[in-house]
Amino acid sequence: MTSVMLKINNINKNKMALKRSFLLFLVFFSSIFLSNQAGVTNDFFGVKTVVIDAGHGGKDGGCVGAIANEKNIALSISLKLGKYIEENFKDVKVIYTRTTDVFLELTERARIANKANADLFICIHVNSGATPTAIGTETYVMGLHKTESNLKVAQRENASILLEDDYESKYENFDPNSPESYIVLTLTQSAHLEQSLMFASKVQKEFTEKVGRYNRGVKQAGFLVLHQTAMPSVLIETGFITNREEEKFLASDIGQDYMASAIYRAFKEYKTEIESKGLKTEDKKIEDQNQKPEVKEVVEEKKNKKDKKPEKEEGVVFKIQIATSSVKTELKPENFNGLEGVTLYEAGGLYRYTYGNEKSMNDANRLQLQLKEKGFKDAFIVAFKDGIRIPISEAIKLQEK
Repeated sequence: MTSVMLKINNINKNKMALKRSFLLFLVFFSSIFLSNQAGVTNDFFGVKTVVIDAGHGGKDGGCVGAIANEKNIALSISLKLGKYIEENFKDVKVIYTRTTDVFLELTERARIANKANADLFICIHVNSGATPTAIGTETYVMGLHKTESNLKVAQRENASILLEDDYESKYENFDPNSPESYIVLTLTQSAHLEQSLMFASKVQKEFTEKVGRYNRGVKQAGFLVLHQTAMPSVLIETGFITNREEEKFLASDIGQDYMASAIYRAFKEYKTEIESKGLKTEDKKIEDQNQKPEVKEVVEEKKNKKDKKPEKEEGVVFKIQIATSSVKTELKPENFNGLEGVTLYEAGGLYRYTYGNEKSMNDANRLQLQLKEKGFKDAFIVAFKDGIRIPISEAIKLQEK
């Protein structure tokens, strides 16, 4: 009996040694592959091809809410985003992994991007929370998860491979439900991590500053679709379908348009920043002088996060900023499409006009939608504490205390 047990133990040890060797080989091979791919995509300069990937599709519905499902929201936002880019950047080729309700394997999504030698891969998804109070946007890049919640998001999105034929051999026995599989998957870091993080942070900033969404931050986790792409890549969770208010927003045409336009603005800023690195100093000065007012406003707001507004108010309130001007405008309804009760605060040498005085983000989101429908297309949410402007994320945290 003892002899048999020893033989079994030796066999198991040999199997473990072979498994470790195989894993090390995978890591080594992946490193070489990513390095070679990095050389291919960095040989030319600029952002000329972008691949937009609408998550899930067909038999893979993704997360399901009370009135909508993930696959449809993701597709709608993806198509709107692509249209914005196509209309405003004639030099950029937009490629969609899907334009209809069809099922696509994760390997196929990455293959489309790699075959096109894309300069940026944008994957659109919708989140799901364990509780109906979970809210906000988060953008992921490829990397090792630092929290259990990050792992769970990756596990849910990677579970799509279970609907694929022969997924075990295709993904080399990767188990989307096994935490150990993610350790192997993330041992090699993408050669494009820095650019991915740069774009992800711009997306989150736009969601917060222009659309008034709660910012859950830029995160890292082991997403198969990001692991297999050979260019800067992000996976955007546009909100929680399990939150009734957020689901309603994401399911609406206007809500989808806001999210798409926010990602587009992040793309525009990212493209400009990447390509401006090759400009001469003189050219950069000219570009700065011709900077559009909307961009200047973002820069000024960043420098004046806590500028005071004239009226003192106690506690945390959310308002909708509807206009900005270098010339002071009288607060008459006729100057603001008939709105009564418009207020004013100054920041960065500019006059900023707000409407409303909401106590919660949900109420502010509803008011923002109403104002946009009345013609204030660029309206966005701002927060104040005791009359001083603060970041929205800070305002929400103060309310949670």
